[in-house]
Amino acid sequence: MKKYIFITPEGNTTAPNGDEVKNMQVIGIVEEVANENEALKKLLLENEWIFDTEFNIAEFICHEII
Repeated sequence: MKKYIFITPEGNTTAPNGDEVKNMQVIGIVEEVANENEALKKLLLENEWIFDTEFNIAEFICHEII
C-alpha cells in the first residue's frame, strides 16, 4: 500500500509579523491506498471541510511519499 501527500497553490497564510504570504499549503496526507485516484477519493471522504472551504480540487498536486 502507498502513501500520498496533497498540496495546493490556493490560499494564503499569515507570517509571524502579520504579513499575508502566498504559498503552497498541505491539504492532507493519505495512507494505505493503491494509487492516486484512490488517495484522492479517501482524502475527500475523510475531509468534508475541503468542500466547505471551496478549495478547487483540480488545483491539487499529489505526490507519493516513499
